[in-house]
Amino acid sequence: MSLTYDRPDQRNFLDQTRQGVIGQPLDRPEGPLKVAGQATYAAEYRRPGCAEGVLIGARISKGMVTAIHRDEVLAMPGVLGVYSTRDMLRRAAQGGAGEAPMQDVHHIDFPDQPVALVVAESFEQATAAAKALRIDYDDQSDTARLLPSADAAEPAKEPIEAGDLEAALKDAAHVVDVTYTTPGHASAAMEPHAAIAEWDAGKLTLHGSLQMVAFNVKELADSVGIEPENVRIISPYVGGGFGSKLGISHEAVAASIAARDLGRPVRVVMSRQQVFEAIMRRSETEQRVRLGCDDQGRLIALAHEALISNLPEEEFAEPVTQATEFLYRGDNRRLAIQISRINRLTAGSVRAPGEAVGMQVLEAAMDELAVKLHLDPVELRKRNLPDVVPGQGTPYSSRRLIEALDAGARSFGWNQRLPLPCQRREGEWWIGMGMASAARVNILKQAEARVTLRTDGSLLVESDQTDIGTGSYAILGQIAAEMLGQSIARTEVRLGDSRFPSGAGSGGSWGASSTGSAVFRACEAIRAVLARKMNCGPDDLVMRDGNIWSEGADPRPVTDLLEGDLVQVGRIEPGETSEKVKQATYGAFFCEVAVNAFTGETRLRRMTGAFGFGRVLNAKTARSQCLGGMVWGIGSALMEELHFDHRDGHLVNHDLAEYHVPVHRDIPEMEVILLEERDADASPIQAKGVGELGICGAAGAISNAIYNACGVRLRDFPMTPDKLLAELPDPFARVT
Repeated sequence: MSLTYDRPDQRNFLDQTRQGVIGQPLDRPEGPLKVAGQATYAAEYRRPGCAEGVLIGARISKGMVTAIHRDEVLAMPGVLGVYSTRDMLRRAAQGGAGEAPMQDVHHIDFPDQPVALVVAESFEQATAAAKALRIDYDDQSDTARLLPSADAAEPAKEPIEAGDLEAALKDAAHVVDVTYTTPGHASAAMEPHAAIAEWDAGKLTLHGSLQMVAFNVKELADSVGIEPENVRIISPYVGGGFGSKLGISHEAVAASIAARDLGRPVRVVMSRQQVFEAIMRRSETEQRVRLGCDDQGRLIALAHEALISNLPEEEFAEPVTQATEFLYRGDNRRLAIQISRINRLTAGSVRAPGEAVGMQVLEAAMDELAVKLHLDPVELRKRNLPDVVPGQGTPYSSRRLIEALDAGARSFGWNQRLPLPCQRREGEWWIGMGMASAARVNILKQAEARVTLRTDGSLLVESDQTDIGTGSYAILGQIAAEMLGQSIARTEVRLGDSRFPSGAGSGGSWGASSTGSAVFRACEAIRAVLARKMNCGPDDLVMRDGNIWSEGADPRPVTDLLEGDLVQVGRIEPGETSEKVKQATYGAFFCEVAVNAFTGETRLRRMTGAFGFGRVLNAKTARSQCLGGMVWGIGSALMEELHFDHRDGHLVNHDLAEYHVPVHRDIPEMEVILLEERDADASPIQAKGVGELGICGAAGAISNAIYNACGVRLRDFPMTPDKLLAELPDPFARVT
């Protein structure tokens, strides 16, 4: 049952069903398997005769491989082969294109780029040989660009311009003109990139850790030169991805090449350091924000301009201004992104690309404007919500930002905030509060799913949709169970196998609403078949606890109507609703920090997030996603940053010992408020994405709280103690 989503489904049908499982905070069904170590991840499959491969990274910043001294290591114990071909990947794929990324490892684009694979009987033998392998280079590192530069930048896309920005800024009663910088970030998913490749009669099976199976099949097929129908990818459990596993990457292609040559399975698991060095990074940014308002605080001018970076020839450009485009008023505007081509690992999608770093800067700049106006930051945001998208005239599908601001402020106790900095001291700690808006674009993706109503009344849901820890197994099961009146205990969900119908994949916060809509459509098709047997309309059916009836009739077991398994495939694809209205999710953050007056240490004491993102499909998994995003925001504000050596461009902090992320001790009391709404423009199930919303602006709230605490306005994230210490007021000064 296929649907191009051209018109909003106003029925809100999931509000009329009777099973009562949709929206409930149900546990993830695969949770016990993961806790007990019984969920099989990509590297854990036992394949008879499986050889082990280890990748080797380049030792130069730019240049060419001229010679690989294979013979020296082929004589080592257990070594089966050394591979470095023009079919291997130079760069990890971004995902979504369905074709191989740039290949030919003889060209070196960045330090530690994988250039060869050693395969041996054991991992230890392969590791020893990889360390011993000598590689000669035509070293062109002296021509490498190691640092982004505005002088050598190009437009990433056409700027968005409207009105007369400069004149409006000149006429404005109050102006803020500030530049913030954010560092590069790593996805740092718990499970490293891993693959086991195996060939049989010209057909390739890959156990991989991947987010977008339908696209990954095409990318892998293109990489190894076979048709997509001859590739099967199996990825039922993924230990996190955050964008780093959207596209096919080095380990999958290298394992496939070696396995075909050796005629036996080959496993390649990237080390933590290799993942950091070679897979994907969020671009560092330099962002200039200019805000001009009238004497009432209403924006008349808004400019957001960013400098980002990526490798030459890469299309992806961190969409820093994505939310700025639609969030606040300001008819006179300029939004522009410049991209500098440098020799660092590929810049790509890391959780909430664009808004994750763009929103934190925009929200910090808005706080600076509120200070100039002596206006409450919440009120400033309320005064600047436009009726339609500025410069476009596009209406909003739904926008619960005011509700989020009010609910968050009320629950947090925002009215207790002291507006001036350095007004609250507890011992050696300055105490302050800050807030920020949250916003993230919403996307509906093409997706398919198959639902089977078995003869015993149980349900089976199948899709190649992945679950990267977000709750796909739970949510898709809940939709099917709700639609067909069955318990969760009798609903089975199978995911992550390319032999199943193609889901939307896990990325861009679109998985639950898109593949969930496909499940919804498949269930509607099953209900239509059952309705014909009941001589009533599909919407008149009532299904609950394995029984079926129409209004006014007696319930009967649904199995009475089945002569065999009833199977339907549902399909959804975006249509005109994606163009006619601006679809986004919204929220608000409120936090309290303590800044040590002597050391500059910042401790987050409590944090509240209020979020509106359409129908809540599972309150527990949604809350978990919001919490996880807020934790990411804490990391972005206080500790996370990639450090590159400016002499040769190599990544210095390439593991979890040196790339600091928040740990349990860093996370205080966290409150999440879910604001139920129905957005019929977004999807047939009235749901939108939530996976990334929780990070978008969170770091800005913490930055603003630090200013409120101690009066220091840092414009260089993360706000580490060394930066704060140099700017702190006299720790012995009395609070007045």
